[in-house]
Amino acid sequence: MSGTNSPEAVKKLLENMQSDLRALSLECKKKFPPVKEAAESGIIKVKTIASRNTEILTALKENSSEVVQPFLMGCGTKEPKITQLCLAAIQRLMSHEVVSETAAGNIINMLWQLMENSLEELKLLQTVLVLLTTNTVVHDEALSKAIVLCFRLHFTKDNITNNTAAATVRQVVTVVFERMVAEDERYRDIIEQPVLVQGNSNRRSVSTLKPCAKDAYMLFQDLCQLVNADAPYWLVGMTEMTRTFGLELLESVLNDFPQVFLQHQEFSFLLKERVCPLVIKLFSPNIKFRQGSSTSSSPAPVEKPYFPICMRLLRVVSVLIKQFYSLLVTECEIFLSLLVKFLDADKPQWLRAVAVESIHRLCVQPQLLRSFCQSYDMKQHSTKVFRDIVNALGSFIQSLFLVPPTGNPATTNQAGNNNSGGPVSAPANSGMVGIGGGVTLLPAFEYRGTWIPILTVTVQGSAKATYLEMLDKVEPPTIPEGYAMSVAFHCLLDLVRGITSMIEGELGEVETEYQSTTEGASSPMHSSEQQDLQSTSDQMDKEIVSRAVWEEMVNACWCGLLAALSLLLDASTDEAATENILKAELTMAALCGRLGLVTSRDAFITAICKGSLPPHYALTVLNTTTAATLSSKSYSIQGQSVMMISPSSESHQQVVAVGQPLAVQPQGTVMLTSKNIQCMRTLLNLAHCHGAVLGTSWQLVLATLQHLVWILGLKPSSGGALKPGRAVEGPSTVLTTAVMTDLPVISNILSRLFESSQYLDDVSLHHLINALCSLSLEAMDMAYGNNKEPSLFAVAKLLETGLVNMHRIEILWRPLTGHLLEKVCQHPNSRMREWGAEALTSLIKAGLTFNHEPPLSQNQRLQLLLLNPLKEMSNINHPDIRLKQLECVLQILQSQGDSLGPGWPLVLGVMGAIRNDQGESLIRTAFQCLQLVVTDFLPTMPCTCLQIVVDVAGSFGLHNQELNISLTSIGLLWNISDYFFQRGEIIEKELNKEEAAQQKQAEEKGVILNRPFHPAPPFDCLWLCLYAKLGELCVDPRPAVRKSAGQTLFSTIGAHGTLLQHSTWHTVIWKVLFHLLDRVRESSTTADKEKIESGGGNILIHHSRDTAEKQWAETWVLTLAGVARIFNTRRYLLQPLGDFSRAWDVLLDHIQSAALSKNNEVSLAALKSFQEILQIVSPVRDSDKPETSPVVNVPVPVLIGPISGPGLSRPFIRTDSIGERLGRYSNSEPPIVTDELEDLNLWWAAWNTWYRIGSESTKPPITFDKLTFIPSQPFLTALIQIFPALYQHIKTGFNMDDLQKLGVILHSAVSVPISSDASPFILPSYTEAVLTSLQEAVLTALDVLQKAICVGPENMQIMYPAIFDQLLAFVEFSCKPPQYGQLETKHIANAKYNQIQLFAPAEWVALNYVPFAERSLEVVVDLYQKTACHKAVVNEKVLQNIIKALRVPLSLKYSCPSESTWKLAVSSLLKVLSIGLPVARQHASSGKFDSMWPELANTFEDFLFTKSIPPDNLSIQEFQRNESIDVEVRKLFKTFSCDHL
Repeated sequence: MSGTNSPEAVKKLLENMQSDLRALSLECKKKFPPVKEAAESGIIKVKTIASRNTEILTALKENSSEVVQPFLMGCGTKEPKITQLCLAAIQRLMSHEVVSETAAGNIINMLWQLMENSLEELKLLQTVLVLLTTNTVVHDEALSKAIVLCFRLHFTKDNITNNTAAATVRQVVTVVFERMVAEDERYRDIIEQPVLVQGNSNRRSVSTLKPCAKDAYMLFQDLCQLVNADAPYWLVGMTEMTRTFGLELLESVLNDFPQVFLQHQEFSFLLKERVCPLVIKLFSPNIKFRQGSSTSSSPAPVEKPYFPICMRLLRVVSVLIKQFYSLLVTECEIFLSLLVKFLDADKPQWLRAVAVESIHRLCVQPQLLRSFCQSYDMKQHSTKVFRDIVNALGSFIQSLFLVPPTGNPATTNQAGNNNSGGPVSAPANSGMVGIGGGVTLLPAFEYRGTWIPILTVTVQGSAKATYLEMLDKVEPPTIPEGYAMSVAFHCLLDLVRGITSMIEGELGEVETEYQSTTEGASSPMHSSEQQDLQSTSDQMDKEIVSRAVWEEMVNACWCGLLAALSLLLDASTDEAATENILKAELTMAALCGRLGLVTSRDAFITAICKGSLPPHYALTVLNTTTAATLSSKSYSIQGQSVMMISPSSESHQQVVAVGQPLAVQPQGTVMLTSKNIQCMRTLLNLAHCHGAVLGTSWQLVLATLQHLVWILGLKPSSGGALKPGRAVEGPSTVLTTAVMTDLPVISNILSRLFESSQYLDDVSLHHLINALCSLSLEAMDMAYGNNKEPSLFAVAKLLETGLVNMHRIEILWRPLTGHLLEKVCQHPNSRMREWGAEALTSLIKAGLTFNHEPPLSQNQRLQLLLLNPLKEMSNINHPDIRLKQLECVLQILQSQGDSLGPGWPLVLGVMGAIRNDQGESLIRTAFQCLQLVVTDFLPTMPCTCLQIVVDVAGSFGLHNQELNISLTSIGLLWNISDYFFQRGEIIEKELNKEEAAQQKQAEEKGVILNRPFHPAPPFDCLWLCLYAKLGELCVDPRPAVRKSAGQTLFSTIGAHGTLLQHSTWHTVIWKVLFHLLDRVRESSTTADKEKIESGGGNILIHHSRDTAEKQWAETWVLTLAGVARIFNTRRYLLQPLGDFSRAWDVLLDHIQSAALSKNNEVSLAALKSFQEILQIVSPVRDSDKPETSPVVNVPVPVLIGPISGPGLSRPFIRTDSIGERLGRYSNSEPPIVTDELEDLNLWWAAWNTWYRIGSESTKPPITFDKLTFIPSQPFLTALIQIFPALYQHIKTGFNMDDLQKLGVILHSAVSVPISSDASPFILPSYTEAVLTSLQEAVLTALDVLQKAICVGPENMQIMYPAIFDQLLAFVEFSCKPPQYGQLETKHIANAKYNQIQLFAPAEWVALNYVPFAERSLEVVVDLYQKTACHKAVVNEKVLQNIIKALRVPLSLKYSCPSESTWKLAVSSLLKVLSIGLPVARQHASSGKFDSMWPELANTFEDFLFTKSIPPDNLSIQEFQRNESIDVEVRKLFKTFSCDHL
């Protein structure tokens, strides 16, 4: 209005006024002189005001009554031209706000008169509008009169006037309320004392209201009165009124000025007391009306619904609920209940349509719905309004399917005029509508033959109504088919969208606030802590209240929503509609999950799952779940019955895939439609985006996905991802090109779904794992008892889930691996097992290579946790699983071997767990791992694991599947021992440190530290374990293994034994060596004597090894030799041990056992060992010890055949000598050996052993047969050869008893015959006068003895006679060979002859004793020459005994076996007598030789007068020589006779 106050505008106004007045004066000049005069005086008045006042407009207003008067008078003339001129002038004045209240009243009165006269009706309306809109001077009666004027003009017979008046009324009503709003704004800052509203005060003058408010109040009150067909209080003069117009005005006021009713109690009172009862009263016909009662076209609002009023009432109700719900809680409950009732199937279609539109308006207001829930559903005895609305929508939708409309049943006469036509009934044509001759597929719902098109009724999220806006219609409109369904459908979608976005938004705010509060609380705050606590508490209370509301809202609506959405989903033939339904179900499922409402969440998920699968698909999890209780026929919600309609199988959907169902016994095939695939995508989307809230319903989701994946033929590939593959058996999966292009996408989404599990919280992740495990169990149950392809979905996805959650693997490792280990890997179905092992090993490898924080090297517990399942796989007996396990170990070694650290015992344990019965390939793979460890990883593993490596290597040696592996493992043990030797100091230091730590722990726990070979030092224990393991291998059933192990054991002890502590040798001797000897002796003595034909395959066995006994004999030989060698080379270490003499006795006992065994090889070897320990070869003194091992030329185990894998050994460089190490590892220098053996007890023990061996072995058996064992010549030779060396150490105590024992053995030994088979190799030809080795040894023994006596003390010389007796006994062998028990022996010549008869049984052949006897005789002569004068020789009549012995060959002469014998006897006698006779003469007086002389005489007689005849072939020369010998003897005899006489 600022433009009307400017000087120019005022000047213009004055000019116009004067011009108007002049014009009026001119027009009224003739007909109406009073008017002319008034006009002219008006001109003067205006000029006067203009000249006298500076504020011209104010002056004009003050004088407006006078200024306006001429124009009013002009109107009174009722002349159209004058009236129009006056009304225009009055409007100009009004527009410049120069009309006073009085003038305004006068104007209105004038207008009233014009109205009553029906003059210038449009101009009147315009004037009233200008008057009321330009200023606020019109109040009370004047205002009411102006309004009535407009109302009355609305009811004229002129349509233009009616419509203009209606618009004016609406504008005027708006102006009245706008004035009140402006008034409130002006007085907003003035605080007034509230005046109590009297309940029943005079409603025509409310004293508490200000002027504009009072006008508004009176106007609104009268509008209510008029609609109710009552007389108005304020609008006096109303003649008629329509309810439709009244309701429209009420609606516009309520909608445009809600703050008026909310801020003023008086207006609130009107709402409650007038508006609501009015609405309820007017709704009455709609409530009572039932479809099918008699109807007519009469508009009277009695007994039947009247569309214009009903529709406007619903609009009013919508506004009341939307704007004044907080004031009208109870009234709204009634309204809402009415709305719900209007949806009933027995209501007219148009009523149901406008009702559903009204409900739609509510559904797009989630905060309003929330209020409903709080005010009604959450109150104990209140109607469950919110739930009823949702259920009513569900029932409404169902009713449309179950009772399809046949046109518009509102009026019978319009039913035939329904332009939309009835539904297409033929299913074949469903959805097809002819347009211009073509056929187009329309979006629609189709259910059991009922086809309902989907119309585009509104945009998402808005409630744009169609029939609620038909304010110009009087008759009920025709509702197009599908309209109500489409609106109801949008109601559901908007309801879901609204409440989910609202609740999730509030949830997000709460979580954000809570997070910021907790962060604030965690930071140190010194002030206002109490306040913070208080605010946190308030916030928590608020959250509890909010959560209760959210939960109630969901609980109230989910059943109805699910019932309706499930039905629509099944009926939908439109992809977009299906997508919207699925989205609604998904958001509801997610919301329920977020609020922790398990039943409702599972119900929605079940619905999506069922939609994903073919109809009637037998999936147990969907039929037994708690949510499936919904599939019962119907359930009641506070009296509201909701039907759950089962899916119809005849939905007209495009089939995109045909596949086999996942079942134990699949019956035929099942079909997937495009809608199934759409549902599947939704399910994937749900799991991907809302996995954190799925909880236990993961079971439903994954079970469904598993079945879909199976039907589509997706198979797992590496890493657990699913790829398209072909079914293994049965009909092939048939896929359309549409779904084929989808498959990679679905596969990708599936993988992403499990990849996104890394973002789930720990609890949700556990739910996912549990669901997968449960699913896996079902698949396993299905796979029992058949070899069909199992469903590997769950196992593959367990693997995928584990792989993407490596960053927090600890929390899921146990359930994950536990299931794979205990269930999947032990399943009888090989494919299932294979994937279980694949998943498990992949997870272990991934876990070890993952970049953990902190790294595995600093987190031993995690590393052991990851490796533990690998160890647990050892408890599974299936070879394929074990092979996977070992391949995994090999890969771990190759990639992570350097960083295994504390995981080594587990890894080694896996290798060591392979049993002998588990097949060659398993053992070979495991051994390959071990080879890799020994070759590359010994330096990187903790020293405490070295013992395990030894145990494992030893265990492979004991495997009997493949000899090569056993032999190679022994080679590995040799390499390991070398490694110990090379890094001895480092290993010892680390082991000691570990031992100290364990000792401390044991003391703290109050237990005793227990380990093998305790209390030896840890490093020594390591060696002892190695020795013990080799010892076990030394008694393996296979000869090659025993041989290799034995050689390695003794080589190792020989080469590295000096590293041991001195005290540890005690353990080596007793626990390792003697224990081994005991076991070998036992095995050898009990070995089978049956002949072994071959060594397996085509290997031939030598006859010397063709029985187990012979093979064990070799082992016994090797073992005994090895132990003896150690005793010999390490005697300086062993002798200081306290019980060396006991050890010596035990060793001698073993030597004796071996020597007396009935095996020539063993017995001979035992004697060699005996020789060794007696140090017949001088031992190496400490000062002379070489830099290398004393044991040289020890054969290293040799492979029989090639074996795969890394190299078997690794060269180790010796950094220091054994001597240095010995010094380092012992506290004192070893004692210097001053003699071969100082301790006589040891020598005497050896003598006793020798004697026992000799006496036992040479004792003739009592009976003889083919199997009688007779010691061999080499054995006897070796035995006798031992004596000279032994005697050197016992000679000081050697007495006559010992000599007699020796004599017995010597005599028996030379008496032993030999086999005729062996005689050619042992004996010279009969004619050769050569001694056997044994005979040589016997004579050597006696020679040693007589030499010792010779130089020995006097008391030893009494042994001479005994020696002579022994030798003379041997001399007798020349003519009378000794008998070996009762054994019959052949003469050697005959034996040789008999050898010609091949295959004859072996005979025993007596030796040719002539050379031996003759040599003995020579020894006798020599000895006698030296000892003839010895007292003992004289006393014991040695000369007589010699003569007596020689008498036999001399008397036989030519009858002697050998001619040389009697000749030697003669010469010997002559020599002996030449020495002996002088001695005899010397002792003649003593009588000691008295008995000799007759013996001598007889001897001469027998010789000279022999009865034997010379052989015929004796030559002249020989005969002459013999004659000369006789002459010699006679001469001697003559001398002897002279002397004697």
